[in-house]
Amino acid sequence: MDLTLALVIGVVVVSLVFDYTNGFHDAANAIATSVSTRALTPRAALFLAAGMNFIGAHLGTQVAQTVGKGIIDAPQGTHGLVVVAAALIGAITWNLVTWYFGLPSSSSHALIGGLVGAALASASLVHWDGVLEKVVIPMILSPMVGFSLAAAIMIAIYWIFRNAQPGKANRGFRYSQTVSAAAMALGHGLQDAQKTMGVIFLALVVGGYAAPADPIPQWVILAAAGAISLGTYAGGWRIMRTLGRRIIALDPPQGFAAESAASTVLYVAAIGFGAPISTTHTITSAIMGVGATKRLSAVRWGVAGNIVTAWILTIPAAALVAALSYYTLHWLIE
Repeated sequence: MDLTLALVIGVVVVSLVFDYTNGFHDAANAIATSVSTRALTPRAALFLAAGMNFIGAHLGTQVAQTVGKGIIDAPQGTHGLVVVAAALIGAITWNLVTWYFGLPSSSSHALIGGLVGAALASASLVHWDGVLEKVVIPMILSPMVGFSLAAAIMIAIYWIFRNAQPGKANRGFRYSQTVSAAAMALGHGLQDAQKTMGVIFLALVVGGYAAPADPIPQWVILAAAGAISLGTYAGGWRIMRTLGRRIIALDPPQGFAAESAASTVLYVAAIGFGAPISTTHTITSAIMGVGATKRLSAVRWGVAGNIVTAWILTIPAAALVAALSYYTLHWLIE
C-alpha cells in the first residue's frame, strides 16, 4: 500500500470519527426540546433522531458540494491529504472541548474553521468569497431568522389557542412535537451528514481517486449517514441539558414552535442555497425566540451569552488547532 492510499483511508476514517462526534454533539439539537417537555422519552427520541438523520443524509448533496469544493483548494497528493487531516483534527478537538463543558457550539463551523486554519498554515488557497457567502453571512442570518420565525409561530399559537384548555392543548402539542422533532432531525441529517461527505470527497479528489466534477459516491453517502446516526443514538446528554432546560424551561407549544422554525431554516439553507449553516445556532436561537414571546426575563440570558461566546470562538479556535495539527503532521509525514 502506497503512502497516498494509506492517507486517503486514514482521512476517511478520521472523517467518520468527526461525523460520529458531530452526531453525539448535536443530538440535542433535534431532541432536547421534545425530551424536556416529556413529549418523548430520551431513548425513543434518540432512536427517532438517529433514523431521521440517516434519511436526511440521502436527500441531497448541495451542502457537500460547498464543503468539498467551495471553501479551500487543497494541493494534490500527500500534502493535500495532510491539510484535510489537520482540518478534521481541529474540528474534532473543538467538538470534544465544547461537549465536555456542555456548550452547544457548531460542529459545522468547527469543520469550516479547521479547513481554513489548515489551508492558511499550508499556504493553500482559501475561497474567501465562498467563506463569506456560504458561511459568514448564513452564520449571522440563520440565528436571526430562527429567532424571528420561532417568535412569530409562538405568537400565532398563542392567538389560535387562546381559548383552548391548557391541559388538552399541551397534550396535543406533545403529539405534534413527535413530528416537529422528526423534521428537525431530518434537517440535521440533511445539513451535517453532508459536511462529512464533502470532506471525504475532497480527500478522494486530492488523493487522485475522484475528479472534481464527479458525483459523490454512494458509499460515501451511506458511510456518512451511518456514522452520524450512530453518534446521534449515543446521545449528548450534557448539551441536551443546556438546550432543554438551562436557556428556558420549555412547554410543549414552545418546543413545537422552536423545532418547526429551526427545521424550516435548515431546509431552506440546504436545498435552496447549499449553505452549511449551524443546526446548533438555529435551534438555540429559536428556543430564545419562543422564550422571548412570553417575557424577556424568561430567557436565561447569562447562559445564552456563554453560548454566543462559544459561537464566536468556534471558527478561530478550530482554525488554530488545525494549523498546529498541520505543522505536526507535516513534520511527521512529509
